[in-house]
Amino acid sequence: MTTATNALAGLDLLATAVMLVDEAGYVRYINPAAENLFGLSNRNVEGAHLETVFKESFVLTAAIGYAREHNCSYSEHGLTLSTNGHPIVHLSCTVTPVEVDARYGEGGYLFEFRHTDQELKIAREERMLDQSEANRELIRNLAHEIKNPLGGIRGAAQLLDRELERPALHEYTQVIMKEADRLQLLMDRLLTPHRLPRPAQVNVHEVLERVRTVILAEFSGVHVQRDYDTSLPTIEGDREQLIQAMLNIARNAAQAIVANKRQETPGEIRLETRVARQVTLARRRYRHALDVRIIDNGPGIPEGIRERVFYPLVSGREGGSGLGLTLAQNFISQHHGTVTFESRAGRTFFSILLPVLEKDEGGARKDEQ
Repeated sequence: MTTATNALAGLDLLATAVMLVDEAGYVRYINPAAENLFGLSNRNVEGAHLETVFKESFVLTAAIGYAREHNCSYSEHGLTLSTNGHPIVHLSCTVTPVEVDARYGEGGYLFEFRHTDQELKIAREERMLDQSEANRELIRNLAHEIKNPLGGIRGAAQLLDRELERPALHEYTQVIMKEADRLQLLMDRLLTPHRLPRPAQVNVHEVLERVRTVILAEFSGVHVQRDYDTSLPTIEGDREQLIQAMLNIARNAAQAIVANKRQETPGEIRLETRVARQVTLARRRYRHALDVRIIDNGPGIPEGIRERVFYPLVSGREGGSGLGLTLAQNFISQHHGTVTFESRAGRTFFSILLPVLEKDEGGARKDEQ
């Protein structure tokens, strides 16, 4: 058993709904997140039995029985719970044996509730992390396999060019060499994400201003609006990689707007920054994260590629390389962040979450909660 006596103050800060129940099934405490989830008040339910709080208390009682019998945590998925005057909530639940009062050896159980959609979001983020790792390995292997024969092709074309007597034939060898050079640049781009970030203190608004300048220079018909939270702290990261990641997303948006023949309203990209609290990134909990949003009013990502949009060589634009979003995801992942999106015709919303690594006065990190 773990001790819960001194943890109640910390539970108040959690975004996850938590409830503490004693051995007899009486509620000893619920945190603010649980109050919001179930429409209850800790003051009103403290001392009440589970049977009077939840209509489906038998499910929780059964979970307690399993945790008691095996002295371990037990998780139940697909729960439906409701309270008087509050609608049914679809949840997953983990119950863990704890010591409610260590002085008297009084035992109890700690319930942790999660919305089903929250569970799906965490699972989706974990799949995206695994996908990102697989993408990086695929890209690295592919690039290495192509670079060597590519160099041989260019060298052979160069030697052939020197031996040709008819000037008209030089045009063909020049095409071979130029295309080989183009592929060589592509391979270099594929390998670029594999260098480790060079960390330094980065102001995310300086990064976005660089992105804004480039987009305005490249796409004269696209407007770029800003909505910044200027109170955001700096983060530790690689400035050039972050610029490239956000520029790839913004450039994709601008290219989609320009290519859209049905664009009736002026093309617009909106850059926003906000603070996110109590977030889980790369399987770790952080107090704060930066939420960078890149929003456009273009045609949206084609529905057929939305599930694969971060895969290498997948593009919804004719002539596109399909590498922009793959590289963006790789760079963000190297910064322990995540990039997600929602898209429909007229609005595509990318959200980039980057952790803020906080330090206490002694210099030790306290970002993980």
